[in-house]
Amino acid sequence: MILSCGEALIDMLPRTSTEGEPAFAPYAGGAVFNTAIALGRLGAPAGFFSGLSTDMLGEILTQTLEASKVDTSFCARSPRPTTVAFVKLVNGQATYAFYDENTAGRMLALTDLPNLPPAVTTLFFGGISLVNDPAASTYDALQAREAPTRVTMIDPNIRPGFITDQGPYRARIARMMARADIVKLSDEDLHWLQGAGDPVTLARQILATGPRLLFLTEGAKGARAITATQDRFVAASPVKVADTVGAGDTFNAGVLAALHAAGALTKPALAALPDATLDAALSLGTRAAAITVSRPGANPPWVHEL
Repeated sequence: MILSCGEALIDMLPRTSTEGEPAFAPYAGGAVFNTAIALGRLGAPAGFFSGLSTDMLGEILTQTLEASKVDTSFCARSPRPTTVAFVKLVNGQATYAFYDENTAGRMLALTDLPNLPPAVTTLFFGGISLVNDPAASTYDALQAREAPTRVTMIDPNIRPGFITDQGPYRARIARMMARADIVKLSDEDLHWLQGAGDPVTLARQILATGPRLLFLTEGAKGARAITATQDRFVAASPVKVADTVGAGDTFNAGVLAALHAAGALTKPALAALPDATLDAALSLGTRAAAITVSRPGANPPWVHEL
C-alpha cells in the first residue's frame, strides 16, 4: 500500500450563482488528499493518514476518499473543525486563502501516529501539512521513523504566502528531502529552495543530500526524472486548461502508480532504475495530470479514462 500522509481540506472554488452573483462551491481537496484520491482511481493500493474531523465537512472528506477506493483506517479522528481554503483563479492559476487554526488536521500530534503493518511499503508526504506545527513536526517524525525501512516520497508543494517563518520550514523540508528516496518539485519550488541556476544542476544538488530520484515538473512544457546519471524528459499532453487545481498532486500519483506497477517501489530498485521505467512513470504522471487540468477542481482521472 502507498500511504499518503498530509492535509485534507475543503476547497471553496469560485463559481457564479444562477442569479449571476459571485459564489463559492465546496470541493474535497488538499494536496496530499488529492494524491491519495488519484492513486486509488489509478488502481494502486492507496491509503490515507491525516487528522480528519468528525464534523459535516470531515464526513465529506471521508466519503470522497472511500468512493475512490482509499483506505481511511489509519486516520486520526477528532471533533475539531475541518480546514477550509478559499481559492482565487487568475488565468487558470490558483492562489489560496487558508483557514487552518485549531483544526483536526493542524493539531495532529505524535500520539496520533499509527502503527503501520508490512503491507504499507511506501509513504508520501507534502503540501501545507509540512508548514505549521504541531502537524508539521508530526509528519516529520513519522517520516524519520519509517524512512530507514520503507520508501518515502516528498513533494513540498510550496505555498510562500502560507509560510510565516521560513527558517524552520526550510530546515524541515531539507531534512525530509534528504531522508526521502523520491523528491518531486515544480520548477518554481526548485528555484524557491535552491535559487537561480540550471534546473538539472540544482536538482542534482538536492540528490547529493540523499534522495535517489527527483521528478521536476515544468508546467505546460512537461516533466523530468533526474537521477545522479539520468535526465529523462516527457512533454506535457496538450489540453485546454480549465484550472490547475490538483495537477501536481495527480502527477505524483501517476508516477507512484507507475513505479508500483513496475515493482520499483523498493530501495534497491530505486537505486538503479532503467530509462524505460522512468519514462513510463513520467508518461503516466503527465497524462493523468492533463486530464485533471482539463476539468474544474481537483478531479483526478480513473484508470479507464487514460
